[in-house]
Amino acid sequence: MIEMNEIKPQRKYELKIKGMTCDSCAHHVRAALKSVDGVIEIRLKSWKDEEAEVIASESTRPEDLVESVKKAGYQAELKSEESAETTDALFNTQPDIDVVVIGTGGAGVAAAIRAAELGKNVIIIERGVIGGTCVNIGCVPSKALIHAAKAFHSAGNHPFKGIYTTADRVDFSIVVGAKDSLVRNLRQEKYADVLDTYDNIKIIQGWARLRSDGTVAVGEDNVLRPAKVIIATGARPRILDIKGVDKVGVLTSTTAMSLSKLPDSMIVIGGRAVALELGQTFARLGTKVTILQRSQSILPDHDPEIAQAIQKYLEEEGIEIVTGVNIRSIRKNNEMRVVVADTPHEEREFKAQEILMATGRRPNTDDLGLEEVGVELDERGFIKVDSTMQTSNPAVYAAGDVTTLPKFVYVAASSGGIAAENAVGKSERQIDLSVIPQVVFTDPQVSRVGMTESEARDAGFDVKTSVLPMKHVPRAIAARDVRGLIKLVADRRTNLLLGAHIVAAEAGEMIQAATIGIIMGQKYGMQITDFQEMLFPYLTWVEGIKLAVLSFDKDVSKLSCCAT
Repeated sequence: MIEMNEIKPQRKYELKIKGMTCDSCAHHVRAALKSVDGVIEIRLKSWKDEEAEVIASESTRPEDLVESVKKAGYQAELKSEESAETTDALFNTQPDIDVVVIGTGGAGVAAAIRAAELGKNVIIIERGVIGGTCVNIGCVPSKALIHAAKAFHSAGNHPFKGIYTTADRVDFSIVVGAKDSLVRNLRQEKYADVLDTYDNIKIIQGWARLRSDGTVAVGEDNVLRPAKVIIATGARPRILDIKGVDKVGVLTSTTAMSLSKLPDSMIVIGGRAVALELGQTFARLGTKVTILQRSQSILPDHDPEIAQAIQKYLEEEGIEIVTGVNIRSIRKNNEMRVVVADTPHEEREFKAQEILMATGRRPNTDDLGLEEVGVELDERGFIKVDSTMQTSNPAVYAAGDVTTLPKFVYVAASSGGIAAENAVGKSERQIDLSVIPQVVFTDPQVSRVGMTESEARDAGFDVKTSVLPMKHVPRAIAARDVRGLIKLVADRRTNLLLGAHIVAAEAGEMIQAATIGIIMGQKYGMQITDFQEMLFPYLTWVEGIKLAVLSFDKDVSKLSCCAT
């Protein structure tokens, strides 16, 4: 049962702080201030500001705030103090709930659960279907379709009876139906049922809007008075503003995965993860696919060897890939859609039954009242947050894809938990984005972590690299799938691993070993030679990491298959 909270009077203290020289200094000052009894919230966005605003109970002594900063090694003086009733939005109201979380995706649910675990009463607001992007229209459904397409492509049939109607054509409605069933089950079991187990979490359906009086309105009649708000409304597919796009109608990743019938042909605009994953999926199910990419390479954030390798494999499956494309217009010609584009050599027209636009995401920040409560956005409309997930309004936190953070569900979930801890407690936990593994679920898969070779050189490292074709990995040989390569980037001076880049059938399962290696190198000085001395189980894909490390100094083609 969610109960009303007892409210105590609050005051606002403004401090002048000197001696901070970096973001780490600001972190130490925030932590020092939060250690003082009665401190509720701190506004200290940057060490350059040299000012901190503290909201605390009336019993908090300002001299204790000043002394805490001095003990942390900095100078502080009290500039002013006043009743907190005159402060910014969400401080000038009497709260009746600890936390309102807006959104039930990975970030929102993680935030709600963490706040509940810390003993707080939580209301989580959802305007659509519970579960957010990942389970409903992102990771889960896309991987289900990718799996079906892979099975159909590699075996000529599918292990699930009735999933196709002829030897060469899938009944796409059955595939989509199976995908939808999986989504419904996971949404119920991993979201709705999980939230139901917490007595101090309540779900409200409706559209939330933050208001300047410190309340959160849900629809017309329901008004909440939270102490803190965590925004986790996610993002949606972005439609490029191309001439004619509004008249023709294009697919997004969401609508493409819900088609009732498999299209005969499809143009995919974009060349990153979503474009390549869905492009290959539709191609394997029987659609003629053309991929148009603006950059000079698909996967432009990856090492060139990686991008070239996956492009080769996709083209071998019959997918046409054109890079360096500038799209001029889109039109419809009878039942066909036509894309007019400048290519590196000439203007061309590309025709297909459907167009899938996979060109990134845009934030769900519309009509949330963010401007009204002073929450700053970047130039693309994403919410600006600091490393603690706090926005420019000290009572509002944000997490997940709606923010400026990298758009990965594991980043979203982590940021949601961090937002909750910092919003409701005395935590100063910060998100660490220094090492983020990434996977593109094409076949073969593509994974990366850390720096590319060019990024490492630009950062001033004395770079050495190792490139190991998968044909030297025993598991790949045994699986009769030697497509791909492993490229490692290391610092010649320190022998630390800086980056790993993989194209392989199970690249996603391999990358975490390299991720751990980079983290251990940063924190404890683990060198690539430590990989050479480490025992890796034989006939596993991840053994390729050790072989790639050996390739820095040895010709692995001259090694016995198990003499590593």
